[in-house]
Amino acid sequence: MSSTPTATPTTAPVPVPVPVPVPEEVGRLYDRLTALDTEAVGGSLHLGYWDVDDNDTPLVEAADRLTDMMTDRLRIDESHRVLDIGCGVGQPAMRISRRTGAHVTGIAISKDQIARASALAEGAGLSGRVEFRHADAMELPFPDNSFDAAIAIESIFHMPDRGRVLDEIRRVLRPGGRLVLTDFFERGPVPAEKQPAVDRLLRDFIMTLARPEDYVPLLRDAGLRFVELLDITEQSVRQTFEQMSQGSQEMQTVFDEEAEEKFSPASMIGVDEFGSVLLTAQKPL
Repeated sequence: MSSTPTATPTTAPVPVPVPVPVPEEVGRLYDRLTALDTEAVGGSLHLGYWDVDDNDTPLVEAADRLTDMMTDRLRIDESHRVLDIGCGVGQPAMRISRRTGAHVTGIAISKDQIARASALAEGAGLSGRVEFRHADAMELPFPDNSFDAAIAIESIFHMPDRGRVLDEIRRVLRPGGRLVLTDFFERGPVPAEKQPAVDRLLRDFIMTLARPEDYVPLLRDAGLRFVELLDITEQSVRQTFEQMSQGSQEMQTVFDEEAEEKFSPASMIGVDEFGSVLLTAQKPL
């Protein structure tokens, strides 16, 4: 009697639970991240921007370049007041103020980030032009029409409701005021073998991915006008993860101690489906 060969079962990657962001948990995460020595990235934890064939530029310089690209789209000068949403330890806010002369108010959900940002601004002699406040972007503690522009560098993905954040930004912007932000999105279907790495990133950094096609209706519903949506993945993502991976061991200590596998920047280097967009919008006059 002949027998039919039995196929060897394959084990599919086990999905990593990705929680909905909770502001208090995000605050505690960044309290822990702030305790790390971030001098290697200039006190900034956001993506860099590299021109073609420019991969040797250090992350600190490339991160400043992305900040400058976003600042230029705000169209601001010394007469303007800017809101920096998710300001980190204040390096982008201080750079914006130095470049443009604008007054910048940074907010973050991490109290430790606000304390460090305030100390850094005072040490840099910028206390009169840059200030920092502990606040939730979904409930901004500012009156209507308080700011001429707003910037959100890789912060909106930490918030459970992007639409509500956009509503609040529109409320505090003056008519004609611009918003520039960056967000992460799925450029294409993520292969099954790469999905666990993406899920670990989302879990450990307590974030969600956007769908770019949702942004135009989100802006419209918030009362903002779409200006530009630019895919900056090729200039930003792989190079950032490559440079982050060179010193990622210390970063892993801030994540969930009970997780069997923790996020590692090296695991994201080949995930070309994970993308970043730069969005510009404006409050109508």
